[in-house]
Amino acid sequence: MARMPSAERRRQLTEAAIRAMARDGVAKTTTRSIAAEADVSLSVFHYCFDSKQELIESVITTITDHYVTIVKEALKPRDSLEETVRAGFQAYWDHVCAHPDEHMLTYELTQYALREPGFEHLARRQYELYGTLYAELIEQLRQDIDFELRVPVSSLARYLAAMTDGLTLNYLVLGDEEAWTDILDTVTSHIAGLVTAEGPERSW
Repeated sequence: MARMPSAERRRQLTEAAIRAMARDGVAKTTTRSIAAEADVSLSVFHYCFDSKQELIESVITTITDHYVTIVKEALKPRDSLEETVRAGFQAYWDHVCAHPDEHMLTYELTQYALREPGFEHLARRQYELYGTLYAELIEQLRQDIDFELRVPVSSLARYLAAMTDGLTLNYLVLGDEEAWTDILDTVTSHIAGLVTAEGPERSW
C-alpha cells in the first residue's frame, strides 16, 4: 500500500464513508465496510479516526465543502445583485440535482446524531456550520458588491440555511426538476428584497 500524508488518507476515508453511507445507510455502515470501500486496512482507519463521532463530523464537513466551493465560485459579481444571488442558488441547486444521494445523506446524519446517545452535538455542529458558511458567503458578496442588509448577517445566514434546507428536502421527496426554476426565482427575488442597495446605477 502506498504511503500518503495522514490528511490525504483522512480525505480518502471520508469520501469512502460518504459513498458507503449513501449506499447502505448510516446505521449499517461500519468501520470495516468503510475501510473496504477505501481499499485500506482497518488499522489505517483507526489510525486516522479516533471515533465514529470524528468520522461523522468529517463526513458532514466534506459534503458541505463539496457544494460550498461551487457556490463561492458562482458568486462572481454580475450586472445586478439579484443575478449574482440567483447564480449562487443555481450552482447549489445543480449540485442537489446531480448528487441527491449526498444531500439525502445529510438529513440521515442529522437524524442519526439526534437519536444516538453521545452524538447529539454533531447535529448541532452540522447546522451551526450551515449558518457560518452562509455568513461567509454574505460577507464575500459584501466585499465584492456595495450593499447594506435590512437584517443582521447572522439572521439572514440562519434564514438562508433554514430555507435551503427545507427546499432541498422538498425536492428530494417530490422531485419535479422543471418546477424549481420558478421557485428559485421567487426565492432570489425575496432575498434581494432584504437588501438596501448602495452606490449609483444600481437596479436592485
